[in-house]
Amino acid sequence: MIKKFLSSKESKYVTISLDDNFKENSVDDKFWIYCKGCDKHVFRKNIEENLNICPSCSYHYKFKARDRIDLLIDKGSFVEFNSNIETQDPLNFPNYKEKLEKYKESTNESEAVITGYGRVNGIKTVISVMNPDFMMGSMGSIVGDKITYSIEYAAKNNLPVIICSASGGARMQEGMVSLMQMAKTSQALSKLEEKALPYISILTDPTTGGVTASFAMLGDIIISEPNTLIGFAGPRVIEQTINQKLPEGFQTSEFLLENGFIDMIVDRKRMKEVLYKILSIHS
Repeated sequence: MIKKFLSSKESKYVTISLDDNFKENSVDDKFWIYCKGCDKHVFRKNIEENLNICPSCSYHYKFKARDRIDLLIDKGSFVEFNSNIETQDPLNFPNYKEKLEKYKESTNESEAVITGYGRVNGIKTVISVMNPDFMMGSMGSIVGDKITYSIEYAAKNNLPVIICSASGGARMQEGMVSLMQMAKTSQALSKLEEKALPYISILTDPTTGGVTASFAMLGDIIISEPNTLIGFAGPRVIEQTINQKLPEGFQTSEFLLENGFIDMIVDRKRMKEVLYKILSIHS
């Protein structure tokens, strides 16, 4: 607590809480994060060094795609597919090429998904990780192509598949071409089913739109990180369509687990351990 003198005409001091000042965003956000999980200011470095998890309440913040690969795949074992495929502009959408170049420069990635194979505690596995920093992880034609190729590679080589979703949905700049990726990726997954190869879907914040309506919810086992937003249409659209108030916590991973839409919620720190146990059973 601190005391502040208001003016020379006033004879009293006013007591001000530092927490009240913090809530007014007076703290330098380069060093602090106001955690919406525990309603406290947390030193940013403490969160970053804890796999982007709040050390006070375990609230999970977004995680970079390359960091997630490093977390899940054995060091030095990852081999990337199609890293240099360039996105086209099939509809000549205004400013689309400029936007793509901007995201390529800011993320140092060519598209919104990274695909390849590696080992999870020694078990060879194909993995695709969506990148929410690249156009909100939206699914365009190249994203669909890369995921489809990785699934087909797994089917051909009798390997399990892990897909980590983080997406705002279909990419509107590619119109129907983007929507076609929903069917293409879903059809590719049927090749895994024919060979009884496991597909583990990991949902991270956010997983929405056409990704949710296709491969993200087709896993043999569907895992989510805590406090993940998962859904197809937004809450307001749904409420206006069905003319009903949605339940509290609707479209959270915890709500979906309670209602049987996903199989488990796993803390980021335990994710590789859980994946290894699942893959060991099905190897």
